[in-house]
Amino acid sequence: MIVPFRIDIPQADLDDLNDRLSRTRWPNEVADAGWDYGFPLARLRELAEYWRTGYDWRAHEAELNGLPHFTTEIEGQNIHFVHVRSANPDALALVLTHGWPGSFLEFLDVIEPLSRDFHLVIPSIPGYGFSGPTHERGWDTVRIARAWAELMRRLGYERYGAQGGDFGSGISIALGTVAPEHVVGVHVNYLPTRPDPDAGLELSATDEARLDKVRRLMGDRPPYQALQALTPQTIGYALTDSPVGQLVWIAERFAHWTDPGSQISDDRMLTDISLYWLTATAASSARLHHDASRGTGRCPVPLGVAVFAHDITQSVRPLAERLHDIRHWSEFDRGGHFAAMEVPELFAEDVRKFFLARVDGEP
Repeated sequence: MIVPFRIDIPQADLDDLNDRLSRTRWPNEVADAGWDYGFPLARLRELAEYWRTGYDWRAHEAELNGLPHFTTEIEGQNIHFVHVRSANPDALALVLTHGWPGSFLEFLDVIEPLSRDFHLVIPSIPGYGFSGPTHERGWDTVRIARAWAELMRRLGYERYGAQGGDFGSGISIALGTVAPEHVVGVHVNYLPTRPDPDAGLELSATDEARLDKVRRLMGDRPPYQALQALTPQTIGYALTDSPVGQLVWIAERFAHWTDPGSQISDDRMLTDISLYWLTATAASSARLHHDASRGTGRCPVPLGVAVFAHDITQSVRPLAERLHDIRHWSEFDRGGHFAAMEVPELFAEDVRKFFLARVDGEP
């Protein structure tokens, strides 16, 4: 059963957040630390104070409630999603999937342009936001993809496309694998390509530089990733109990993974962070790093790739083509890991081109 959903955070939860922020116990910082030791103290205190005294959750809640929200239960798990129908009843449906530390909020600025041509289904991953925490093992990318296939079946969509970045990329590719008879194509804006010394490919200097970046990341695993992959419950205690802990955990990723020229506002970022805090999903969202299937595997349906210059890594096309049936490849000199938030106009147009070509039957 699919039921309408309205966001209505209890005032007691907002008061509790304000109280906790007012009683933050701050660490000291060495002089001229900059980013050498982690997130700078002055910037974090500024964000925390704005979250406490300037940011207005109720205003953003009201804006979000202007969208059509729904929930349903699949395999015993609550699933929240936004469902926006195009004015064209015959439009192709797209399921758009976020990653970590994002949410369905990533797609707010592309709903209007994309819904001109497509029906949009924007779910919250199990364990994230209004889908609420998971309560059992096994919610990996393949199981989530199966849940998406069931969701699209319940909504009456026989043919649809899938788009995603970060974990959403792996989930979208997995959706093409579990439901290839329904998925007309997959578009991703994050596609890691690992070095393959046995590939026998002659790569350009640009591609070799991209692989060097991947090698550095593989040799020096980011601390957040190690903690969430190995001990998500342990880090979950700190993030669920301390709003400043949750704040810095996500704000640092926005700082490191976005284009320096991006215009993601503090309000937009704090709405995303508030979503994690107010739903107490720090630990359950982190579990996806522990449970996620390793590697995306081969995509059995046509794949479109958008590469953004300031993402964590940039895909190497000759390596990607050894694994996937790539029909569309775009490179952008702007944008980072949260492309739909950072450069919504570029993102929406690239998604639009790829999926309209699938509708038209282009190779």
